[in-house]
Amino acid sequence: MASKLLSRVRAVPARLGYPRPFSPTLAAFAPSRLLSDAAAAGAGDSPPASASPAPRPSGSSGKLEHNAGCSSVRSSLKDSELAKFSAIADTWWDSEGPFKPLHRMNPTRLAFIRSTLCRHFGKDPSSARPFEGLKVVDVGCGGGILSEPLARMGASVTGVDAVDKNIKIASIHADLDPVTSTIEYCCTTAEKLVEEQRKFDAVISLEVIEHVADPAEFCKSLAALTIPEGAIVISTINRSMRAYATAIVAAEYLLRWLPKGTHQWSSFLTPEELALILQRSSISVKEMAGFVYNPLTGRWSLSDDVGVNFIAFGTKNSQ
Repeated sequence: MASKLLSRVRAVPARLGYPRPFSPTLAAFAPSRLLSDAAAAGAGDSPPASASPAPRPSGSSGKLEHNAGCSSVRSSLKDSELAKFSAIADTWWDSEGPFKPLHRMNPTRLAFIRSTLCRHFGKDPSSARPFEGLKVVDVGCGGGILSEPLARMGASVTGVDAVDKNIKIASIHADLDPVTSTIEYCCTTAEKLVEEQRKFDAVISLEVIEHVADPAEFCKSLAALTIPEGAIVISTINRSMRAYATAIVAAEYLLRWLPKGTHQWSSFLTPEELALILQRSSISVKEMAGFVYNPLTGRWSLSDDVGVNFIAFGTKNSQ
């Protein structure tokens, strides 16, 4: 299944100045191939005997004035996930704390986002503010470690998260810089934004989908927030044995990069499953890349290896 997917991947220059500046592309996903692959893929997979939850928050962030009533917001996140990320919310901007892997991965995630969004919207990737004029929502923004660089690249950013503490921390940190103080942080969910009929040029949700109760419904909400021909970027962890060995056994128990119980292997999605879920939400996957960690340099880079961490870029079909 994964080999069939990777046979459609080709590397293209990204020219972003990061350690390995390229992004593998799924230029022509064949829906029929995806349907057959995903049908054969994961539904009956059984997880390893011991598994636990994943590395990163989901659901929301917001300016302090939007926090009232946050606890009453219905969230697509599992209750256990909300409690977990609330407990470590005050460590978001500690680059050596529980979110250290995300701080290390952030430049590579931004490389993929800059490359794909600039290509799709006809922006200049060499510009200091290539996202000028774009309305972007960061769903599951946590403490704002992705929202802030998006704002510095010129985007009009809305950051949402279901964890009240995340919103407060994101707001306080963003207010330290006049550029990032323009971010609209809201303690809410994607589903609530849909009810409010909010629309964005680009919808970004990184390391979130593995924490939600219903990935298909979550993707429908992300699609509903996206304008026709708009963009969606999602990253997550593959439900593979390699991911279990590295993201859980190594990262949590051997290297102790993350608190034990951060990941739940059974909640991960394969690339085929994610692509099929997005397709059923009127999102066509155009590019996909893997993240590979180099223990010698301590850096992440983009790769065509989607066996563990991967990121997907798609566009919403015109209605």
